[in-house]
Amino acid sequence: MTDLKKLPIGIESFSEIQSNNYYYVDKTKLIEMLLDHPGKVNLFTRPRRFGKSLNISMLHSFFEIGTNPTQFDGLYVSKNKSLCDNYLGQYPVIAISLKGVDENNFENAYALLENIIREEANRFQFLMDSPKLSSIDKTSYERLLSYEHYGKEVIILIDEYDVPLAKANERGYYDDMVLLMQNLLGNALKTNNSLKFAVLTGCLRIAKESIFTGLNNFKVYSIT
Repeated sequence: MTDLKKLPIGIESFSEIQSNNYYYVDKTKLIEMLLDHPGKVNLFTRPRRFGKSLNISMLHSFFEIGTNPTQFDGLYVSKNKSLCDNYLGQYPVIAISLKGVDENNFENAYALLENIIREEANRFQFLMDSPKLSSIDKTSYERLLSYEHYGKEVIILIDEYDVPLAKANERGYYDDMVLLMQNLLGNALKTNNSLKFAVLTGCLRIAKESIFTGLNNFKVYSIT
């Protein structure tokens, strides 16, 4: 008797689902869509519990250098051999989730954001030993050092980018958080010559504060 697959209740890790025989609704066509209709920055707005985090995890697993390519065996994207040859496991990826930025004041929210970014930067500590980086490069993570090390542009994934703004609005420090997010997204997405492309997910398109002002080739995919 064939073992039945398990339901991935509460699991948002693509790798965990694929390696532990969970059911997975194949959404890897999203990879093909992103590459066939490229935007420098791509925003996916979907309701809560609509698979945003799992899709970000799937993109992370597909593009990141050192990934296990067998995770995609039998899935839709594996049929596109040319795409897989050129992109599967071929790029440095920086991925953060902002869904946990839920604090009572701006100072605590700022500290939590700082910690999230620091933890992701810590994954790249091996770059400090890279002979391709200068001593100046190695003293600062303000630049995406993996671009210099790998000689390839970087993919940035930001899950639930709008949560800090929504929570700040509820707790009375919205203006401060808007300014912080403008600077954060501006430095990462507007003035970053090392960027291949970025994908952001959220429930909302925050437009009136001009958070995305100045982004070239900016695409919004709204699925409700």
